[in-house]
Amino acid sequence: MQEMAIYGVSFDMVGKQPIVLLKTVEGNRFLPIWIGHAEASAILMTLQGTESPRPMTHDLLVNLVKELHAEVARVIISELRDATFHAMIRLSTSGEDVEIDCRPSDAIAVAVRTGSPIYAVDAVLDGNAIEFEHEPEDDDDMVEKFKEFLDQVTPEDFAEGS
Repeated sequence: MQEMAIYGVSFDMVGKQPIVLLKTVEGNRFLPIWIGHAEASAILMTLQGTESPRPMTHDLLVNLVKELHAEVARVIISELRDATFHAMIRLSTSGEDVEIDCRPSDAIAVAVRTGSPIYAVDAVLDGNAIEFEHEPEDDDDMVEKFKEFLDQVTPEDFAEGS
């Protein structure tokens, strides 16, 4: 299982469907999850520090958890079944952990409201994550790194088998 961070919320170019993009905290693996518009709005509002005048559904859930003297220990993107991601919210209460099945978008909306960590199981990442060799860079940084590479490279670096 790997800890994830929210890299961003965007829209796919074809269907204009919201996507939450999770990134592994360690490494450059990205997990895109298509979500609903209401959930995208709920996640973005919290990430941007905006509050609604009345509690939204995810706020209500967080308030219920607090009133029951529990806490959201973590959320887990647990599987992909029949082209649908599944998630769990793990609650800790009175020394006991309870897992509740839910949609990833709801789990993420709860996690951003509680500051709880987000995890994805390795099997989900192995089959669905996109991996990049390097962090995205701007053009100036890329040119500078390429110049540094040219200053240090030797013909032996390109020898067969190196």
